Amino acid sequence: IIWFLSPADDKGVAFLKIEHDDKDDEMRMWLPAFKKIRRISAKKRSDSFMGSDMSYEDLSSRQLNEFKFSLIGQEVYDSVYCHLLKSFPKEHIRTEYSHHVTWVDSALLIPLKEESYDKSGKLLKEKYFSYTIIKEYQILSKVHVTNLQKNHSTTLNFENIELDTGVEDDLFHERYLKRLPK
Repeated sequence: IIWFLSPADDKGVAFLKIEHDDKDDEMRMWLPAFKKIRRISAKKRSDSFMGSDMSYEDLSSRQLNEFKFSLIGQEVYDSVYCHLLKSFPKEHIRTEYSHHVTWVDSALLIPLKEESYDKSGKLLKEKYFSYTIIKEYQILSKVHVTNLQKNHSTTLNFENIELDTGVEDDLFHERYLKRLPK
């Protein structure tokens, strides 16, 4: 769950994503101005997330069985030895992208950079991922996305991350979207 506390225009908006291994992620958005919970359908996955350069699809996890992958090389990126992976969606998959090229840290197996290409094969977005170590885990702490066709970028920072806090699984339900944390 992501609760928006600022800016004032967005305060109270909440987003919930529930990941599934065998089907599309579920996404819900609480819009207090309309007093409605909106389900993000597969048709809306290419829409902008909160006016940012990220789409709902960018926030979704990719199902391995929905893509074809190929190792296209190795390269040093930001002083880290990386595998370059190219991923193509299978024909039946609805997506805004024709393919992705991802720089994966060869030791930690985490993505560091990704290029996403539009349906015509032109580079659309560059994504950069930063991590912090918490309790020996590599935790995503920053995502920077540049939309090269719009010449605009968005940075999403994750702060005050805590692990093993005893949060119950049932908190991740749409009924909790309407309640801002204290």
